[in-house]
Amino acid sequence: MQIVTVGSRVFVTSFQLAGVQGVIVKSPEKALVEIIRLMNDSTVGLVLVSDDISKTIGNKLTELRSKKSTPSVFELPAPGSQKGEVDYRLLLKQILGV
Repeated sequence: MQIVTVGSRVFVTSFQLAGVQGVIVKSPEKALVEIIRLMNDSTVGLVLVSDDISKTIGNKLTELRSKKSTPSVFELPAPGSQKGEVDYRLLLKQILGV
């Protein structure tokens, strides 16, 4: 199963450095279209979305999650978020249980 990130160029590139593919989007609406596409791809097991993109489509993401359990969709802090410095490698390990 694949892991795919959806978000800004910086967010996606941060994960690409760790070998995770991604889709760069410029708006929450484009992100939602990509997330729906990824949820219909049987090879995708995990979708990581930056919280700066997901905050305006959160209700729609919740609705999608309630209809389909795979892939899992997680929202992670975007680079430069108020949550401080983010170690994406550590977050990914925690999500995967490694």
